[in-house]
Amino acid sequence: MSMLNSWQRNVSLAPLTTLGIGGPADYFVEAHSLDELADAVRQAKETGMPYFVLGTGANLLIGDGGFRGLVIHNRAESFEFNGNKLRSDSGAVIADLINASLDKKLSGLEHFVGIPSSVGGALWQNLHFLAPDRQSTLFIETVLSSARILDENLQIHEVAAEFFQFGYDESILRHKPIIVLEATFQLTLANSEDIQKQMYANMQWRRQRQPQLDEFPSCGSVFKKISGVGAGRLIEEAGLKGHRIGDAQISDKHANYIVNLGSAKAADVCGLLRLVQDSVSDNSGYGLEPEISFMGEFT
Repeated sequence: MSMLNSWQRNVSLAPLTTLGIGGPADYFVEAHSLDELADAVRQAKETGMPYFVLGTGANLLIGDGGFRGLVIHNRAESFEFNGNKLRSDSGAVIADLINASLDKKLSGLEHFVGIPSSVGGALWQNLHFLAPDRQSTLFIETVLSSARILDENLQIHEVAAEFFQFGYDESILRHKPIIVLEATFQLTLANSEDIQKQMYANMQWRRQRQPQLDEFPSCGSVFKKISGVGAGRLIEEAGLKGHRIGDAQISDKHANYIVNLGSAKAADVCGLLRLVQDSVSDNSGYGLEPEISFMGEFT
């Protein structure tokens, strides 16, 4: 049966994001395998329908007006180990891969513990966290070996990590309609206690400094880092820590986070983003660029 017959209509997207904000998708389908994912993209392109592939819904703001097209919820989540290599579907959740790698005593992904992301989303933004020395940054590109992609011409290719042209919060996926189908990570055999210690240290660091999803919904850091100075510090120096529009609030725990206090709208968040950019520019002369992605219609 064609997947066209299984597309749902007018599905609310807010519950599928970590911020809990977003209007409905005109059409919606869940893809539970790589074949279903590729087929949904092909059918959307063949019918000329705008589409968006949604993973965990982190680092994303969806407009209150929703999305005029097809949202493909990537639930292709299988993965397998072959020696020190981990092959994963792009819809798999990074947290699940971390736990499975720990069971295999394999190191490389534990640094990203506590960050909500699918594999596809991790490659989209080159997932990163501070290294154990808290001075440098570790990126997921360092453990990516290869990937299978669906290109803009609907052809499937195996590509090396270099294909993605990774940078800080940057990859080719932000600029071309390329879909990651699966990724292979090269991990390293390690002592499981050492892996657990690093996971615990990272989680403690995050809990002490950043709002957690079990406290308030958020979409992670909202502005990109500026070399030599943190966006959060600039926002705090502009006097905006704790500032609120509607139910959207600049976190009083970390000023580069916006939290949803209950019923925030995308318009509230956008209002805060504009206020932050204007205030920081006036106060310190820095221009802040959003780290989050935007999807759908904004009013």
